[in-house]
Amino acid sequence: MAESGCTAAGEAEKERGCDVRILRLRALTSEYISAARPGQGTVRMGKLSSVSVSAVLLLTLALLILKAPGSSRWRKGAAVSDEQESFCTSRQRELANALEGRVEEIIRYQDVHWERPVSLPEPSSHFQESSLGRAQAGGDVFNKKTRRAVGNLSKGTVGCNDFRNITGIEFLGSGYTKTVLKGTLQDGTAVALKTVNSQGDEVKRCLQRYGQQRDCFRLAAYKIIKEMILLQKLQHPNIIQLYGQCYSGSLQDGPVITAVVEQGAPVEMIQLLQTPWEERFRICLSLMKLLHYLAHSPLGSVLLLDFQPRQFVLVDGELKVTDLDDVSTEELPCTTDSDCVIEFPTRSFSLRCAADGKCHKINEKRNLYNAFRFFLTYLLPYGAPSTLRPLLWKIMNATGDLQYGINETLEAFEEVLYLYKSGLPRINYSQSWLEDYKIYEGFRIHDNLDYKCWPSYNHQGCLLSVHNTEEAAAICHSQQQCQSFTFTQQKTWLGRYLVSFRSSTKLVLDSNSTVYMKSRSLRATM
Repeated sequence: MAESGCTAAGEAEKERGCDVRILRLRALTSEYISAARPGQGTVRMGKLSSVSVSAVLLLTLALLILKAPGSSRWRKGAAVSDEQESFCTSRQRELANALEGRVEEIIRYQDVHWERPVSLPEPSSHFQESSLGRAQAGGDVFNKKTRRAVGNLSKGTVGCNDFRNITGIEFLGSGYTKTVLKGTLQDGTAVALKTVNSQGDEVKRCLQRYGQQRDCFRLAAYKIIKEMILLQKLQHPNIIQLYGQCYSGSLQDGPVITAVVEQGAPVEMIQLLQTPWEERFRICLSLMKLLHYLAHSPLGSVLLLDFQPRQFVLVDGELKVTDLDDVSTEELPCTTDSDCVIEFPTRSFSLRCAADGKCHKINEKRNLYNAFRFFLTYLLPYGAPSTLRPLLWKIMNATGDLQYGINETLEAFEEVLYLYKSGLPRINYSQSWLEDYKIYEGFRIHDNLDYKCWPSYNHQGCLLSVHNTEEAAAICHSQQQCQSFTFTQQKTWLGRYLVSFRSSTKLVLDSNSTVYMKSRSLRATM
């Protein structure tokens, strides 16, 4: 009965990922004493349970049991104990290796252009022995590595003292590892606050497998530390900016890590499809610049493992990657070209195995094709100026078949940018429509609802970008409803003018405005 009960207890402990060795040996020893000395088992067990027995003594007693004649029952019990011990020990080792692996990864990223980290307090409060007993087993090597890994976290313009001044804190979202809040700094800067999601899948799955609350929390916290280190190392306009961070608590109890980053708007693909082509081109160009940087970064070629629109945000029209916790700088090793096959849901590509034993530019190619299937396919070709479409389809075909690398792709984008910015796509030099318009300086069109066009910067009217008055006149001529147009005070990110196209001809005085009206529409009311 005692054996059965202990086995059940051991199974329960196994589910919690703990070490059941002491529990099993105590039960075996108690049963052995009871069987060896009839009539005194209860007394002996009572004394045994009230005395602190060392693991060495218990192990010795267990060995004596295994050697005793007729002790097959105890051998069976010991075998169960060994199995449980092996299970629990392997699980503990697995979790310890996962923790150490993440710390080693952080250190590896820090070692690129190494800067001496700012020292944290001594280990008395921050670096006590973990629940895995790793410090004792490794002579504090693991804790020293951890100190090194988190030692650079006190840098930044925003620190723990600034948190009390953050206002308007609201829940923004949560994911596999992190919870994200939004708030406003004292100077009015909008920020996002990233911290461990204790209810997220990463912590939950870790708890289900290992049952170690503190270490599972640490495992997730180290992922945020990794992201902060990467944000410090990878400086680019299309990578979200790290403003600062706050580190508190001990590594034993689970460090409270909060990263303070630039706040952006989530990428909503359906909304983006309704925006003018110029803005969609800007997003695609931003992405190409980012991928070019990642392919040639100080850390080597960086692969975005979780390449999804949700990993990006928009900040003032610029696309920026906001999640860097799931990246890799390791190129796939190979011995032959057959080892270098990239698999996607609908396509596969074969790359060559380079002389260094790595698949040639595999990280770059993965990023580029993911950009093609998640962004370029939807945002780039549609609604583009007709004269640019051949170039855009050439880009689409080359990236869709991975004929281009990121260098060639970015060059092609910059060619499109130059042509569009110069106004070449719209101008028809054989015909000037501007001479068909009469100019009314000091007037504007009476404000009222007017006709709509697509894609417009204003969904309630027809507001388009132009290079000059010639292009504006050509657009108005091509639209049957258009009778006049007015240059607004606004410009796009390329410096192009935003022009309001109207069907109305009713003029009102405005010293800061000029109206261009079709000559046949001279019924203007002044």
